Amino acid sequence: MVDTAERVPAANSAATDSAASNSAASRPAPAPAAGAAPRVDVEALGRQLLGDWAEARLASRELAGRPDMQKIEGLSVADHRKRVFGQLGLLVENGQVHRAFPKSVGGADDHGGNIAAFEELVAADPSLQIKSGVQWGLFGAAVLHLGTAPHHETYLPAIMSLDVPGAFAMTETGHGSDVASIATTATYDPESQEFVLDTPFRGAWKDYLGNAAVDATAAVVFAQLITQNVNHGVHAFYVPIRDADGAFLPGVGGEDDGQKGGLNGIDNGRLHFTGVRIPRTDLLNRYGDVAEDGAYTSPIQSPGRRFFTMLGTLVQGRVSLDGSATIASKIGLKIALTYADERRQFTAGSDTDEEVLLDYQRHQRRLLPLLATTYAASFAHEVFLHKFDDVFSGAAATDDDRQDLETIAAALKPLSTWHALDTLQEAREACGGSGFLTENRITSLRQDLDIWVTFEGDNNVLLQLVAKRLLTDFSRKFAKADAGALARYVVTHAADRAYHGSGLRSVAQTVRDFGSTARSVNWLQESASQRELLTDRVETMIGEIAGRLRPASKLSKKAAAELFNSQQNELIEAARAHGELLQWEAFTEALEQAPDAGTKQVLTWLRDLFGFGLIEKHLAWYLIHGRLSPQRAQAVTAYIDRLLTRIRPHAVDLVDAFGYGPELVRAKIATGAEGERQAEARAYFAEHRAAGTLPAQEKSQKKR
Repeated sequence: MVDTAERVPAANSAATDSAASNSAASRPAPAPAAGAAPRVDVEALGRQLLGDWAEARLASRELAGRPDMQKIEGLSVADHRKRVFGQLGLLVENGQVHRAFPKSVGGADDHGGNIAAFEELVAADPSLQIKSGVQWGLFGAAVLHLGTAPHHETYLPAIMSLDVPGAFAMTETGHGSDVASIATTATYDPESQEFVLDTPFRGAWKDYLGNAAVDATAAVVFAQLITQNVNHGVHAFYVPIRDADGAFLPGVGGEDDGQKGGLNGIDNGRLHFTGVRIPRTDLLNRYGDVAEDGAYTSPIQSPGRRFFTMLGTLVQGRVSLDGSATIASKIGLKIALTYADERRQFTAGSDTDEEVLLDYQRHQRRLLPLLATTYAASFAHEVFLHKFDDVFSGAAATDDDRQDLETIAAALKPLSTWHALDTLQEAREACGGSGFLTENRITSLRQDLDIWVTFEGDNNVLLQLVAKRLLTDFSRKFAKADAGALARYVVTHAADRAYHGSGLRSVAQTVRDFGSTARSVNWLQESASQRELLTDRVETMIGEIAGRLRPASKLSKKAAAELFNSQQNELIEAARAHGELLQWEAFTEALEQAPDAGTKQVLTWLRDLFGFGLIEKHLAWYLIHGRLSPQRAQAVTAYIDRLLTRIRPHAVDLVDAFGYGPELVRAKIATGAEGERQAEARAYFAEHRAAGTLPAQEKSQKKR
C-alpha cells in the first residue's frame, strides 16, 4: 500500500492541468503485460474523477484544507454559528461565491464550476457548505433567477459581499414539500402600491430557515400573490426583516429553532409577518408582475406551469446535495477502507499472525458494494452537473431540457443522500469502537448529513415526481397512435406477459446454460445483459402501473386519488429503479474514459459489482417476473463473491483516487497510525518468539 500523504498531492497537482487530462483520456489505453495482474493508476483515475471542473474542485479543496475553514468538534451552538458566519466572510475574500453570478455584477457566469466548488466545502464542515448555500445558492439565486435586472443591480452586490445576509423563506410549519399550498399571503394595495404580507395562522409561519434565527437582515419570502381579489399562486418577494442592530423590523417576528440533530453551525429559525408592507417593485417579477393599478401579467399563462418553472430555476440545491452527499460517502469509505486494510483481528489462518479485516469476506461484503455505488453516484453526478450547466448557461435551455434536468435531480438526489447515510453508518460499524469516536469523524458527518434526505425536497416526494414524469412519457408514446398500433402493442404486451409469466424464458435460460454457473455468469457479465435487465425492470414496472391507473380518468376526483394512492409504493420503487439505471449508465460510459487497460479492468469489475448488486437486491422481482432462471439467479450471488476477491487488492487505491488527503479526511485511524501500531505489535511478538521468551500457552501445556 502506498502512503496516501505521498500520493494525493501528486494526483491533485496533475489534475490541475485539464488539457493534459483530456489528452490522456483520448489516448488509447495501453494493454497490460501478458499475465500481469491489473493495477489502478491512482493519479490518472483521480484526474478522471475530478471531472471537467477539476480546477474549481481543487481550489475549493485547498480552501477546505485550511484549519480556519474547518469544523471544531464540541463547540457550543452559539460558538459554532459564530465561527461559520465568520467563514462565510473568508469565502467572500477568497472569491469563491462569485462564480455563478452574472458578469454584470462581478460574477463569472460559471454555473457548473460554482456547484463543483461549493459541494467540496462539505469536507471542511457541512454547516459551512449549507450556510453558504443558503446565502448564495438559495437567497442570492432566488433574486438572480426569479428577479429581473433592477433587482440584480439593487440587491445582488450586497448579497454577494455578505453585506446583506439573507434567508430563503419558502417552507412553512404546516407545509414542507407541498409548496403550492403555503398559506402566507402577499396582497396588493393599489392605493399605496405596496404588497402586504401576512401569516394568517401559526401553521403558516416560515420555518427551518437557515440564517433566520440570528444573521439574516433580509429574506426572499414565498407567498400567495393576491391582487384584485384573485390568487395568482406562489410568488417570491424581497423582504427586509431586521435593522442594523439585528432587531426585527415592525410587523416581523420569529423564533430560534434551537439545537438540532446536526448542522448546528447554521442558525435555523422561524419567521412570521403581520401587515408587513413592501414596495410593489420588490416582487421578484421574472415570471409574474403586477402593474400599478393591480393588473397581473405573466409570460406563462398556465398557473401550474408557471409555478413549476419558478421552482425549477432553484434546482441547483438538489444538484449540490447530490454531489456533496457523494463526497461524504467518499470520505467515509476512505476512512473505513484505510482502517480495514491495516487493522488486524483474530488468527484465522495462522498460529501467530492476525488477519487484516479487509481480507474477511464479510468485511468486503459490507464495504466494497458501497464503494461500487459511490463510484456510480460520482460518475452520474458529473453527467448531472453537465446537464445543469448546459441549462443554466443557456446552451440547452428548452422546456424539455429543463424538465429533464428537474427529473434527473429528483431521481439522483434521493439515491445519493440515502446512500451517504447507509455508507457512513456501515463505515462507522466496520471501524468498531474507533468509528464511534468523534476524532474519527464518521459519526459527526452522519449527524450533519441526516437532514440531506428531507431538505430541498423529501426524497419520497421527489421520487413521486420522477414516477409521474415516467408515466407521462409512457402515455405520450401512444397519444397519437392509431388503432392498429395500439392493437399491436396490446398483442405484443400480452405475448410478452405470457412468455415471461409462464416461465418459458426461465426455461430457455436454463437450457441455454446447461446447468453451468460459468455460462450463467458469462451472460450476466455482458453490459448488454445488465442493461437489458435494469431497463426491463423500469419499463415493466411503469407499464404495469400505467395499466392499473388507466381507469382513473373515468373516476371521481376522490376515487382517482385513492387509486393513485394505492400505487404510491410501486411508483416510488419504479422511480428508484430509474435512478439506479441512470447511475449504471453513467458508470458504463465512464469506463470508456479510463486512463489505461489496468484501471479499466478494475473499474469494470467495480461496475459489475454495482450492476450485480442491483440485480441481487431485486432478485425476487426478476424471478417472479420470469426474467431470470433460478440457475442465473444463483449465479448473481456467486459472481459477486468472486468480484469481491478481485477488487479487494485494489480497494485502497480506489479510495485514494478520490483525492482526499489527511487535511480533508481528518480521521486519526486513516493516517496510517493503525498500521504502525499493528507493525509494532507484530514485531514485539516476533522478537520474543525468536528469543523463546514468550510464556507457553495453557492448551499447549496440556498436550504434553
